[in-house]
Amino acid sequence: MMSVIQETVSASIQCELCDASRGDVIVGNTHWRVILVDDANYPGFCRVIWNEHVKEMTDLSDADRSTLMQVVWKTESAIRSVMQPHKINLASLGNMVPHLHWHLIPRYTDDAHFPNPIWATANESIPASSTLEARRSLLPQLRQAITAALA
Repeated sequence: MMSVIQETVSASIQCELCDASRGDVIVGNTHWRVILVDDANYPGFCRVIWNEHVKEMTDLSDADRSTLMQVVWKTESAIRSVMQPHKINLASLGNMVPHLHWHLIPRYTDDAHFPNPIWATANESIPASSTLEARRSLLPQLRQAITAALA
C-alpha cells in the first residue's frame, strides 16, 4: 500500500498541472499561478492553478482557500472588465486532471457553445473570424489587467 507521500509524488510525476513551466503564465507566486489558455474560440479563457498537487478545495487550509478564491475573483473581475463577456463561467472540475484548478471562461451569446458548457457539442454557428480576432486583440490588455489586479 502506498503512503500519502508516495501517492503525492506519483501523482505529481504524472500531473500536467504540477509542471509550472507549462502554459502561458500571466502571473503567479509560490502558491498559485494564472495562465492564459490557448483556445482560439475562447479568447480570454484563463486557468487559476494551485501549485501544490492537491485535489480538492478542502485539502487547503482556510487561509489558502481564501487566497486562492481571491485570485479567482480578481481574475474574473479583470476578464469582465477587459473582455466584456455576456457571462463568466467558473468551473473547478478536475475529473481528468485531479489537481486543484479553476477555469474562468468568458462567454458570449454568439460563442460556439452558448448557452451550453464549452465542453458540450458545439453549435452549428460560430462567431465571425473578425469577432474572434477583435476579442484576441484584447489579450495584451487582459494580461496587464490581471497582473495589476494580482500585484
